Amino acid sequence: MTVPILSTHGCRLNAYESEAMRELATQAGVENAVIVNTCAVTAEAVKKARQDIRRLKRDNPGATIIVTGCAAQTEPATFAAMAEVDHVIGNTEKMQAETWSRLAPDFVGDTERVQVNDIMSVRETAGHLIDGFGRHRAYVQVQNGCDHRCTFCIIPFGRGNSRSVPAGVVVDQIRRLVDRGFLEVVLTGVDMTSWGADLPGAPRLGDLVMRILRLVPDLPRLRISSIDSIEVDNALMGAIATEPRLMPHLHLSLQHGDDLILKRMKRRHLRDDAIRFCEDARAVRPDMTFGADIIAGFPTETDAHFAQSLALVRDCGLTWLHVFPYSARQGTPAARMPQVEAGTIRDRAARLRAAGDAAVAQHLASQLGVTHKVLTESPQMGRTEQFAEVRFATPQPEGAIVTAGIRAVQDGRLVA
Repeated sequence: MTVPILSTHGCRLNAYESEAMRELATQAGVENAVIVNTCAVTAEAVKKARQDIRRLKRDNPGATIIVTGCAAQTEPATFAAMAEVDHVIGNTEKMQAETWSRLAPDFVGDTERVQVNDIMSVRETAGHLIDGFGRHRAYVQVQNGCDHRCTFCIIPFGRGNSRSVPAGVVVDQIRRLVDRGFLEVVLTGVDMTSWGADLPGAPRLGDLVMRILRLVPDLPRLRISSIDSIEVDNALMGAIATEPRLMPHLHLSLQHGDDLILKRMKRRHLRDDAIRFCEDARAVRPDMTFGADIIAGFPTETDAHFAQSLALVRDCGLTWLHVFPYSARQGTPAARMPQVEAGTIRDRAARLRAAGDAAVAQHLASQLGVTHKVLTESPQMGRTEQFAEVRFATPQPEGAIVTAGIRAVQDGRLVA
């Protein structure tokens, strides 16, 4: 049985879902297929997906090209119009076994070329029981969709409204992963801090984290992917303060450092809220490190507005930056606002990335002489609890948590 070729664009949730699709397609007997799981976060992401599809068709001329993901959901006609594409599948349909059964060579009947339904009508998200991906770190989807409507973002129209995976399903899957030898689990979703709002009793993300740590005592490390800091609940702050198995690394959806731009983005926090959260989290967990998403060149952004984003790197003590040059998405309110010149956007993004590189260098330098617990991903490489990459001077047992002293920094990595 052949395993489909996968090309995954965008976020960790997409990567997780790609592995689930690989299993569904393989179980259904889909043969000689290339699955392209697209991202819609920027217009550039859609452009890259189209380029990738053309390349994959050239490299695999006899293969069936199946396009899915957020861009396929929001722009099905764009991909259906491509001669290279055989099937376009929506974000809901891609996670259904029957979708893949209809693409198998032994299926009897007609299969629609475009299978994309109304994502806003979806009310539930199942926990897709995959065996993780990677060999020692697993990703578990706990939430999908988003109820917010940031003016720059098309993702709610690709993912639908927020839906939560019930806590019991999440706990059962993590137990299963731990039994299979995974040492670290990363909780992932589109709008993580909205988890639970649609479940009975409206639990919060912190309740889920505490429940996992209580009911899966053999899980050594639990990590949270991107969160909205303004929505962090008391239980999650309590877990940050008291649970050493919750990793001291949070990626924050900040987007900008200026209050006026944040309001025009229709974000739910202000600059001081972000700074206060970082200070509060570090007060209870001094080894906490932060990553952040920041957009450069949002419409109407002046030099003074941009300066506030640059300063936010210092004021929040950010380390790992994901910098997005603003790219207008048709159908979003921001696309109708006065745009910043493309060259200015590129320059500001480069300056933010340089600030991020300096922050990483400063963090790594501060780790010299520090002893870390490192999850080994290969005999030569592992990650600290703060997710910094560590290179080992001598080979280590793969798939273990080892204690290592940091003795150097080389090529942007710690050396132990």
